[in-house]
Amino acid sequence: MQGHKKFLTLSHIILIIVSIASILPFWVLVMASFTEEKVATKYGYKLWPKEWSLKAYQFLLSKKEMFGRAYMTTIIVTVVGVLVCILITLMFSYMLSRPGLPLKGFFNFYVIFTMLFNGGIVATYINYVTVFNIKDTIFGLIVPSLLTNAFYIMMVRSFFSTNIPLELLEAAKIDGASEFKIFFKVVFPLSKPIIATLGLLVGVMYWNDWQNAMYYIDDQTKYGIQSVLNAITESIKFLTMGGGMAMG
Repeated sequence: MQGHKKFLTLSHIILIIVSIASILPFWVLVMASFTEEKVATKYGYKLWPKEWSLKAYQFLLSKKEMFGRAYMTTIIVTVVGVLVCILITLMFSYMLSRPGLPLKGFFNFYVIFTMLFNGGIVATYINYVTVFNIKDTIFGLIVPSLLTNAFYIMMVRSFFSTNIPLELLEAAKIDGASEFKIFFKVVFPLSKPIIATLGLLVGVMYWNDWQNAMYYIDDQTKYGIQSVLNAITESIKFLTMGGGMAMG
């Protein structure tokens, strides 16, 4: 009993330390937003600002239309991308997990091959722009390289193969259910853990993506929030370099 209490105490101490270590960067980030720029440049970011400032939030409010539009674009792209990716990945993975699938070996090879080789940036860009015509459209932020990939397919296929009994699927088939009905009525409800995992991975990837906008979007009004922030960062770097050369 005494040993159990010591273990619980030690576990709580470790979890408290880990929690503080996880929260600390967010705290520093929030404090940085309230720190005067000159003070932050001179002393760096602290747990508590040496000099308070609301200039960062004044800038956000002055550009609220741009940031609001960028956030809305990112939210739409993330939600649509995640839903479509989950649907496509689950359906393709379910097909590959089914025994007796015609040309199953070919489809498995096709998926694995795309994990090892791709067409490269130039060929990909030409195809998406000239064939699929996604230049300067919202599809340029959703479709290229993010909609699904081989790793997700193999991960979900393994989940189906190891966690959903074939006997359950065969019973549904004997009862007269079609493959689509089996998938949506039996497989889909049992796939909540892998759906949550996949949704988290894809959602973070869509939310943080800025490269697709750099390749396929010229109209800055169609930028997502990461692209806007990246453009601001690049502008600051340019001004800093220009200021340094002027001073030199």
